[in-house]
Amino acid sequence: MEEREGFTITRPNRDRAASKATRAVVILLLLVSAVLVVVVMAGGWDVLQGAKLVQVAFVLLYLLIAFLVFRWSRGALPVGAALAILLLIFAAVAGPAWFDRDKEGYTSPALDDNLLGLLTLLLIPIQALLIAFAMRGFNQAWNVEEEHPIDAHGRPPHSPGRPGAPAPI
Repeated sequence: MEEREGFTITRPNRDRAASKATRAVVILLLLVSAVLVVVVMAGGWDVLQGAKLVQVAFVLLYLLIAFLVFRWSRGALPVGAALAILLLIFAAVAGPAWFDRDKEGYTSPALDDNLLGLLTLLLIPIQALLIAFAMRGFNQAWNVEEEHPIDAHGRPPHSPGRPGAPAPI
């Protein structure tokens, strides 16, 4: 939406404390997920089979989505939730497999098998939280814009110091 002369655009839902907190939590969960995937990927790189490119893609997409959410992109939230569902499924399948690698005949990864299994299983609750908070953020309607006329002094309505505006508390 373009600003017209004599009008200003406000986004009231972005000013709410709940929206700011949800945005911060979603960004934090995306970054923590990306770091965990990088640690598991780096720690088990020599023994990973086939899904190396998928893991790199998850990390890059999570970082991109975190950047978009930082810029208040509401449309990135359902994409992040969908990717979190996929990563949750992958982690639920792959987590127990790391614990099974302590038998004879398996190549040892750079990090301990049990640590990689724990980190992989830790992704499951983080992805569940990411899904919940991303959908909460989507329902907060960050995209709502309101257009207000600017008075003769260059202030939008309801701004402090404007005649007739409510006094700040």
